[in-house]
Order: sequence, then C-alpha cells, then structure tokens
Amino acid sequence: MSDLPAVTHPLPAPTPDVTWPGLTWPTGLLDDDRAAEVDRILDEAFATNPNRRLARSLATVVVQHGRIVAERYGPGTDAATRLISWSTAKSVTQAAVGLAIGDGLLDLDAPGVAPEWADPTDPRHAITLRHLLAMRSGLEFNEDYVDAGTSHCLEMLFGSGAADMAHFAASQSLAHPVDTHFNYASGTTNIVSRAVATAFGCRPDGPGLGDVLRERLFAPLGMDSADPRVDGAGTFVGSSYLYATARDFARFGLLYLRDGVWDGRRLLPEGWVDLARTPTSKDPDEELWYGSHWWVWGDTYGTFAAQGYEGQLIAVVPELDAVIVRLGKTPIEHRPALVAWYRRLLDALAG
Repeated sequence: MSDLPAVTHPLPAPTPDVTWPGLTWPTGLLDDDRAAEVDRILDEAFATNPNRRLARSLATVVVQHGRIVAERYGPGTDAATRLISWSTAKSVTQAAVGLAIGDGLLDLDAPGVAPEWADPTDPRHAITLRHLLAMRSGLEFNEDYVDAGTSHCLEMLFGSGAADMAHFAASQSLAHPVDTHFNYASGTTNIVSRAVATAFGCRPDGPGLGDVLRERLFAPLGMDSADPRVDGAGTFVGSSYLYATARDFARFGLLYLRDGVWDGRRLLPEGWVDLARTPTSKDPDEELWYGSHWWVWGDTYGTFAAQGYEGQLIAVVPELDAVIVRLGKTPIEHRPALVAWYRRLLDALAG
C-alpha cells in the first residue's frame, strides 16, 4: 500500500469570522464571476430536470466559510424535504464509531467484533473495526445493485437478510485473508452499526443507536430532520437508510470540515476526521481512494466525500473551506457525466 497518497491538505484553521448554522443557515455571496459560473453549472442540472446527461437532480447545497452560497431544488423538493442518504449514511456510521471510541467503549484493533466470529479459531475472529471501516475485512460480499441472483447487497436490504442485516453480513465466509483486499460492501457497515449499538448498550426493546445519534450527533449539529431507519432486528441500517434534508446533510459535512468540532465543542475524537480521510486502498472501478468509510478524491482541493447510490454526495473540500451536498436519482450509466459536473462545480467555487 506504499502507493497510497498522503493527506497533505490541512483542514481550515478556525478564524474569528467562522460562522455556525443555528436554527437557520447563514448565507453568503460569491464574487460576481464565481457566482455566475456556479449558477451556470447548477443550471446544467436543474434548468431541465431530469435531463439526458445528469438525469434527475433533487437538491444541491453549496457551503463556503460556513455560509450557504448557492442552493437549488428540483421538482417537488425544497429545503424542508427529507431525502434518502443511500451510502452517504456509511460516513455517519463512521461518526457513530467515533462517539463510542471517544467514550472508551470500543477499540479499533480488538478482534472478534461480531458474535458470529467469537471463536478464536474462526479465521474471521481476526477482523477488527479498523479492517471493517477500511472495507478490508476479507468477507465475501457482492455489492451489486442490479442482479438479485448474485447480489448480497440486494438480498440483505430487500430479501432474506432484511430481518437482521448485520447477522446476514457477518455470516458470510472469508473470500480473502483479512486486510489483504479492498471490497466495498454495505454489509460491512451494518456489522459496524451493530457493534456500535452493542457498545452503547442498545437493545431491540429499548433505545437504539438511532437514539444515541439523535442525542450525541444530530441534536448538537441541529440536524432536526435526521431520521435513521432500522432493520427487523432493530439495528440502524448504517449502510443506506438515513433520511434528512440537504441542509442537514451539509451540517454533517461541516462537522468533518471542522475536524469533528462544532461551535467550540469537540464531538468526535481528535484525529478521527484524519482517520476518515487517510487513504487505505484504491478502488480501480471508481478511480478513487478509500479511507475509513469516506472516499478520498486525491484532487488538488483535498476533497473527501460521503457518496451513495444514484449520485448522492456530501463532499468536504478543505482547500476551499467548502461543503457540497448533491442529492438526486442518477443511474450508474450517467456517473461519468455527474463526476465531471461535480469537478466543474469545485473549479467554479475556486474561481
């Protein structure tokens, strides 16, 4: 893994003029040239919606220096509309691990994360939270969104695994030795979600991880719209099912831009954001690096992102002191055009 890039973009240092969203978001203005270019790029997605290149765009929020500087919504959607996260929820699950780590309830490098692997002679016993967060567990899991006959992901979310998604995922056998192979897998995140819930003492018949997140993460951030969903066993489906408004997803991105600190209060342990954005593998299909439940773009802006099915995005951009949220319904065949659109938006914001 010596070819992995180093984290070279520092997170923006706090300044006296840093603003924090309260009940409402503060707004700001771009200079005329940047504003015109950002508007033109947003028009590409929203003026004709859906369109041939980007399909359907539902919401885009652009935040710079803590202020909303651009915002658009699609048909039937506005600033109060809750939208599904899909896999951007994985990065929220990473934050949940951080809360438990900060409380001393979990050890990133302890083996036997899942009860299915409790036997020390089971080769899966060696899997740790660090391996799971990096998607390097070695577990068999086919992250296919089309072919139900071969997809572990579809079977977990909508088939026999839906009653207990963590158990379904943790019951898979090893396809590779632990920590030797990158395999992006939604099942991995649901194993993590259950482990965090167990650490916090959550029970199916009592307060769950969603309640912990509401108290410890969403309430401090003002993410009043956040609605985490659970499976049949009461486990937060941290791989896929968090609903929130675009503005509230932007609050979560701002927390990571600010190194896990919110308005002077540290919510995530020191170094937790750097763990998230430090590359551990490269995905040859995505041409991106992966950190710990966050994607790392390797661009000149130091961008790291929570990304999900159909083009969901929470991009954290240290070099520009910016967060970009995009939510929509863009099929995979449109992805190259959508990625190019994201990158043009970043360049426009840079000016």
